[in-house]
Amino acid sequence: MTKRQTRTSREVIAQRTGATKIITINRPDAYNAWTSAMRKDIESHIAAVNDDKAVCAVIVTGAGDKAFCAGQDLAETKAFNAGKKIPKWIAELTAFYDTIRSLEKPLICALNGVAAGSGFQFALLSDVVVGHEGVTIGQPEVNCGIPSIFGPWIIAESLGRSRAVELCLTGRMMDAAEAHRLGLIHHLVPQEEVLETALGMAGDLSRKPPNAMRLTKKYLKIADEDGYRRALDRAAKGQREAFDTGEPQRTMEEFFAVRAARMRDIRYERAQ
Repeated sequence: MTKRQTRTSREVIAQRTGATKIITINRPDAYNAWTSAMRKDIESHIAAVNDDKAVCAVIVTGAGDKAFCAGQDLAETKAFNAGKKIPKWIAELTAFYDTIRSLEKPLICALNGVAAGSGFQFALLSDVVVGHEGVTIGQPEVNCGIPSIFGPWIIAESLGRSRAVELCLTGRMMDAAEAHRLGLIHHLVPQEEVLETALGMAGDLSRKPPNAMRLTKKYLKIADEDGYRRALDRAAKGQREAFDTGEPQRTMEEFFAVRAARMRDIRYERAQ
């Protein structure tokens, strides 16, 4: 297959392989954690697909072999304050998720590593998920002092309330075997075959009758739209409450302090 570059930024790369657009989250040194600007770039790539007759399917994957996407960039989030930043942040996330849900063509998530927080949520909003045995996925926000409010809704839609509660309160990550058993990873393949399998799925889905595909996706979206909107409204309210307490900011500062100390120790050991 021939690849054609469509548009790139340093942290988000888009290219076309045949009738499939491949979007790569390209920040491997930060576990592909995304900033607001990165999500906006991904959003614009996905939004353009509905009107692009040359593209029949979309694959989103991550650069490197450690992470698909570790979720929100905490370096950006730790500076948030409830009064100004939180409403804008939630509005941007809402627009991002609306674009994903409004895509009329198949969306395949090719998990090359960790998918956490909003990266995990992106996978659950995708139509088909491909991964390998080294993948871990989950909703660990509570460990960083950030309440998980939208996450429980999207997990419960797939797994039910009991599992959503357990995952969101513990913040634990599921390994690929558990995720596959629960139906969150649809195709578990060797690591080197993840993208190839995703491309194969994209080809298969692209050959389906397009109006049947579009209408199926449209009415799947309509079926849970009310619950989706209510969950986003709760997230906006709850995150403002959380950041008003200052706990998320303090917990993230502690996280960065611990990480900096760990990096100093590593540099010292290497210098010996």
